[in-house]
Amino acid sequence: MHPDTHLLMHHQRATELRRRAAEFHLAPTASRTGLRTRLGWILVELGLRVLSRHPGRTSVVPGTA
Repeated sequence: MHPDTHLLMHHQRATELRRRAAEFHLAPTASRTGLRTRLGWILVELGLRVLSRHPGRTSVVPGTA
């Protein structure tokens, strides 16, 4: 493929991707992001609670014990 043709196709694709990214950023995602964030922190809190119940427990690598 000729370099100039390749460069032109690259610029067209880049323009298309920028347009699609701008459309994506304009879409309302606040509620979805809020739910994801809350769920993530709930999972972190749950994991910390599970770990704090067993303070002396250490991990064992299978095959070495």
